[in-house]
Amino acid sequence: MFEIQSRPRAGGCYAWRMTTQVRTLRAAEWDGWYATLERAFGGAAESPEERGLYRDLTEVDRSFGVWDGSEVVGTAGAFTFWMAVPGGALLPAAGVTMVSVQSTHRRRGLLTEMMRHQLTDVRRRAEPLAVLTASEPVIYGRFGYGVATRQAQLRVETKRVALTLPDGTDDVRLRIVPPAEAVAACERVYARLVAGRPGMLARQPGWERLPVLDPPGDRAGTGELLCVLAEVAGEVRGYARYAVKAEWGDGGPDGTVQLRDIEALDPVVRAALWRYLLSVDLTSTLVSHNRPVDEPLLHMVSDVRRCGVRLREGLFLRPVEVGAALAGRTYAAPVDVVLDVRDAFCPWNEGRWRLSGDAKGASCERTTDRPDLALSVRELGAAYLGDTRLSALAAAGRVRELRPGALAEASEAFGSDVAPWLPHGF
Repeated sequence: MFEIQSRPRAGGCYAWRMTTQVRTLRAAEWDGWYATLERAFGGAAESPEERGLYRDLTEVDRSFGVWDGSEVVGTAGAFTFWMAVPGGALLPAAGVTMVSVQSTHRRRGLLTEMMRHQLTDVRRRAEPLAVLTASEPVIYGRFGYGVATRQAQLRVETKRVALTLPDGTDDVRLRIVPPAEAVAACERVYARLVAGRPGMLARQPGWERLPVLDPPGDRAGTGELLCVLAEVAGEVRGYARYAVKAEWGDGGPDGTVQLRDIEALDPVVRAALWRYLLSVDLTSTLVSHNRPVDEPLLHMVSDVRRCGVRLREGLFLRPVEVGAALAGRTYAAPVDVVLDVRDAFCPWNEGRWRLSGDAKGASCERTTDRPDLALSVRELGAAYLGDTRLSALAAAGRVRELRPGALAEASEAFGSDVAPWLPHGF
């Protein structure tokens, strides 16, 4: 627990001295604390089902608030995650969440102090990474977070595309089951996929409820959530969860399949699921808000222009402990470089680090050797999962090459053959 004393700034931005207190949340305070968060995000109360889920998922000892007297004016928290990194290892990662500052208390340093408090706590917990999704991407770069994954948004004109299907697609059995009854089978499929794609989160107990959350009041005109399982020889090897919005135009049925998620263990099962989704009766469009940028569907369709692909940022990532973070993943090519890292927000990361590694493992230790590349921790976060190349950041002036050839070496090494991706928010 500590106090923040805000003083009037030059120019008279505010005229009083304010003392606020930052401390860990108490379980009995959750309702008021969460109401402050809801107000900061527009004031609309979430459904009882969603509110109840996040109350159950909240880790009170990792949640804190800013109090101005008896009033909660700021919130922040973290979830305890394990995240896949290049090479297949699962590293501890703090899932930063529920961050808000009440509009009456903006521009007084509260967010900065909450972020500093949180990252110090993450370090204390020996978590080398902190990750988040941002409602406003402009905010978090100054705290060292870089855009580490992107996601593809699709709007497929299903009547105007054909699919190229692999042999065996017709042998996959599909059946619709209530989503709640299929949770265990779907989670087994999901768990088998996590290590193979950087950025995926190993779902901890309780998080299996998120993909099947379906409050009737939040459906916005769609039907109930549906789940289709894909089986081969009696084994569930894939699934898709979706809802249908029924609409009719002058030419007849014009409904939309709103896809929540689709996962499969092999290309044949994936093809069977996509064929099903693109041929749901009385629909002409499929919408998905979050697919990986290397989504296989884009290589199966006859006309990718009819898929309405748009890209946006996904996961933001920051190394909290540079040495442990860089040593925790493997590298696509042999690398031996000295990185001169800037990190004014977490000064324990400042300085030179020698990264040596390959596809089998890596080490990252302090050194006094001459640096080969100069960059900030934000660039390391952006490149860490392999989505953004260091060479692209250098072209933007955000990475400096100090030894000829070092940039190409490191840029190739940090790459990932599979596009990193965050399947769901938190």
